[in-house]
Amino acid sequence: MPAHIMLSYQWDDQALVKRIYDRLIEDGLPVWMDIEGGVTGNINDAMAAGVEEAAVICPFMTPAYQASRSCKRELSYADSREVVTVPVMLAQNWEASEWLGLVTAGLLWVDFRNAETNNEHFERCLQSLESEIMYNAGHLLVVSEVPEDVTDEPDACERRSLKRKPGRRFLHAQAMLYIRESGEQTLNPDRDIRSKVELHEEPGEHGSWEEHKGNGCKYFRNVATNGYLGSEDSVYTTASPAETEEWLLLADQMDQSYRRAVIIKNKHTGRFLAVIDGRFVGLTSYTEDCKWFLE
Repeated sequence: MPAHIMLSYQWDDQALVKRIYDRLIEDGLPVWMDIEGGVTGNINDAMAAGVEEAAVICPFMTPAYQASRSCKRELSYADSREVVTVPVMLAQNWEASEWLGLVTAGLLWVDFRNAETNNEHFERCLQSLESEIMYNAGHLLVVSEVPEDVTDEPDACERRSLKRKPGRRFLHAQAMLYIRESGEQTLNPDRDIRSKVELHEEPGEHGSWEEHKGNGCKYFRNVATNGYLGSEDSVYTTASPAETEEWLLLADQMDQSYRRAVIIKNKHTGRFLAVIDGRFVGLTSYTEDCKWFLE
């Protein structure tokens, strides 16, 4: 049986989750939701089967979700089975803690806070969710063709271009410049060869980065060159990762654009990767100069 995306939510948010379910189905993704035929017979057996056949689980995070025993069972079981988790944030001015904070620690959540206030905002949030699902588990999902009767809708082709991208692209929100490897090599005092990283108006073939999990961090490896992104006195890539190539990638909670806004923090230096006057800088505290958009 083909794997599906499981939507895990607390009942107060059922209307929003149902709207998201309908759109994901419309865009050709296989989705499981309890009220859409997901639960038959014994509810515990049905929920367990929903998790066991899932390639992805999307927890819709709120204080009520965190307080729900059934939601805890669902997500904890999925975590024990190493199901890919793509969290969705619904609550303003709140962070997951306790068991939910533990399960979702280090994961990049998709912002659906107040998404229903505007159709354009909802569409942006939905595209972000689809992109994150496809980036993390597109190879595990069977995406259906778009029905002919909806291909003429506005933005239909853009919405339904659900292909797994080889890597992430980072576009600075203020400077509108991409991070990409330049190809120019240098030799640092420790005698390891490094390649310079630049900011450019176009990502080019050296502007895509694979994400690899580390110990409480992420590594970003260039798709074209296999160099790992790092930062000390400058931004560079190197052939093998060490402490200075460890990163934290987090959703930008201050952003209200409903784009895929993130902040990138070097775990070793504790500094945010930022751009000021067209140059990389490392900042010790957050400003708008630290904001990046994922593409």
